[in-house]
Parts: sequence; C-alpha cells; structure tokens
Amino acid sequence: MDIQITPKKSEGLERIIEVSVAASELLSAEERAAKRYASQVKLPGFRPGKAPTGMVRKRFAQPIRQEAVEHLLQAAYQEVLEREKISPASQPRVEHVHFDHGKPLTFELHVEVRPTIEVARVAGFRVTKPSHPVTSDQVREQLDHLRDERAAWSPVTDKALPGDLVVASLGTSDESGEMSEDKEYRIVLGSGQALPGIEELIMEVAPGDTAERPVHWPEDFPDEAQRGKTKKVRVTVKEVKRKALPEMDDAFAREVGDFDSIDALTAAVREDLVRHAEREADSQVRNRLMDDIIGANSFDVPPSWVTQMVQAYMEAYKVPEEEQERFKTELRPVAERQVRRDLVIDTLAERESLSATEAEIDDKIGEVAVKRNVDPGQVYASLQKAGRLKEIERSITEDKVFAWLLKQNTVENEQ
Repeated sequence: MDIQITPKKSEGLERIIEVSVAASELLSAEERAAKRYASQVKLPGFRPGKAPTGMVRKRFAQPIRQEAVEHLLQAAYQEVLEREKISPASQPRVEHVHFDHGKPLTFELHVEVRPTIEVARVAGFRVTKPSHPVTSDQVREQLDHLRDERAAWSPVTDKALPGDLVVASLGTSDESGEMSEDKEYRIVLGSGQALPGIEELIMEVAPGDTAERPVHWPEDFPDEAQRGKTKKVRVTVKEVKRKALPEMDDAFAREVGDFDSIDALTAAVREDLVRHAEREADSQVRNRLMDDIIGANSFDVPPSWVTQMVQAYMEAYKVPEEEQERFKTELRPVAERQVRRDLVIDTLAERESLSATEAEIDDKIGEVAVKRNVDPGQVYASLQKAGRLKEIERSITEDKVFAWLLKQNTVENEQ
C-alpha cells in the first residue's frame, strides 16, 4: 500500500502516528466499492446487478465513499502495525480523519502498546515467613461454628433475646406521620439485619403483642434520604425461636463426619487450621517476594489493562453504580499491582519455560477427579463448560514460577 507513516509520539507505552494514504489508493478503493454496489443494487429499468457503474456511483456516492474509507483505514492500520512492529495492548483509536476527492486520506493513529519487560533482578531477596500458630481458642471457635451449623431452633413464649430468631411484622411512619402497611420479616437479633433501635423494641414485645415508639435512623445509614431521621415504628412479634446447641460429645463428632470421638474431631479441626495457616503464610511469602521484585524492576503498564482490572473487581464485588467512582479510585492501586504481578509471572514463565504443560493440567484434573470420586473426563468437561480450564493452567504456571523464584531467594521464619 502507498502510505506515509510519521511517528509523532513514541514515549512510554503510547504511540501517536500520522498516516497518509495516497489518493490513488482511495480512488482504487472507491472503484472496488462501486463495483460491489453495482453487482448488488437494483435500480429502476435495470435488472439486479446490471445498472451502469457510473450511475451507481452517482446514486450511492456517499455510502461508496464511506465504505472505501473504512476499508482503507483498516488496511492502513494493519500495515502500520506490521511496518512499525507494534503489538497493541488495546484497541487503537483513529482520530482526525480527513479525505477529499483527488487528495490523500490522512488520519492519526493512537496506539497503546504491550510492554516489553526484562525483570532483570529476581534473586538475592530476603523475605520473612510469618508465623501463625494455631491456638486453642481458634480450635474452640471452629468447633463452636460446627455446633452452630447443627443447632436446632425451638419456639419460646418469653420475650426475645440477642441471638433469637424472630418473626415480626413491622410498619414505619412517613413524613406526615402516616403508618405504612406492616411487612413480615425474619430477623436474627444481633446479626445486623435490623437497626439497633428496632431490635430493642422487638425485645420489649412478647410473642403475640404489638408496640410502637419513635426510632432514630443512624447518621451512616446506607440510604442517605433516611439518615438522621426519627420515625415511629410499629412492631408485632409473631414468633420467637431460640437456638439449642448440640452437646460437644462423641455423638456430635459422629454427626459431623467420620470421627469416633470428640477428641478425633478436635484433632482434625486443628490439623485443618494448621494447613490453612501454612497456606496463608506461604501466600504472604509470595506477596512479599513479588513486592520486592516489582520494586526492583521498573516498567510501565498499559493504563487500559489497569482499567479493565478495576472493572473486573467491581463486577466481582457487585459494586453499586452510585459507589463506582469512589471504588475506581480506591481499587486502582490494587489493580495496577495485580497487572504488574501478572506481567512478571508471564515474563518469567516464558523466559524460564515454566508455563503449565498439557500433562501437568491433566494430572491436576486427575487429582480433582480423585477427590470428587468421579471420572477425569467428567471433571474436564465440567471445567471446560464453566470456562475454568484457564484457571487450572494459570494456577500451575504460578506455582512453578514461585517455586523457581523461591530457589533464587532466601526465606526466613519469623522469630
């Protein structure tokens, strides 16, 4: 293609390039577009595709010119990337497009390029592995959680207490003092499901009774329109249920799982907590080592990648629309760190040949199949359908990269 390429900006990851496509190229593109139109359109007095090209060009001048320009822009864009050896990080932008009959087609191409990073320093770092000894209180807390999951709710006739499950109907007044129609709710007192003032009112009412009084809405209430207001609340308690926890004995252990005694269950809970603490410590070692590597290797990251990561975070956290601007600001440093981390891992995986192999992915799927007691093919199909095979591949690659990095550096146990 007869084009002229003039770089205007080449610093960092942004490229701005002026492009001029010869007028002859535009004329040829218009001829091709006109022939395509002539082969398809139907004009009065002519059979489909038989109208003279000159007549077609006159009748459809604007769409023919538009099609020719769009074709040339796409072709020129691809040629610029090839000639300049540019690998775009995101969809380029075309700005300041100018064209006229008999003149060159000119435009400005804005491209964000993929970074090329070296990660020159990856060894010689010294990181501390935190110590998280499992305490008896943690074991007891986990056992209490298991008891709570298997608790039975029994109706009571006295007033509700914190922790009770209450079925109550509630009505509130509007600005004119008019009470709304009562709505029924199921509330576990003390769980944050209702305002403290409403919970206090509920605990003053016996099952079957009704009471009402003013309740103050807190200043930090999520609905700004309700903050700081005092409204009359009517409560009718219909039912109160109290939680009965099972005894912490051998029978409870057998109910939880394949445990002969409460001592065996307690030992299993402790082992599980120890494994979890070890995983947490290993994760912190990885994070500290990665922070050191990122700090020692300076490189730019594409802003569009950071923006995409922020968007992914907001979708994962289901951030409400009214909170998104604040979250974008707060999450951007976290997103940029994640992009840098991914770039370091990708670079090392390619450079040191540490990417997950098909055999390793198959072995991992086999491990999952054994745990689930199902056929590996079934696991593979399930992961493929859910689009999670890439997660398995990424996890293996990261494990291999960090295993390689840990050999190059020193890890000390926290004293």
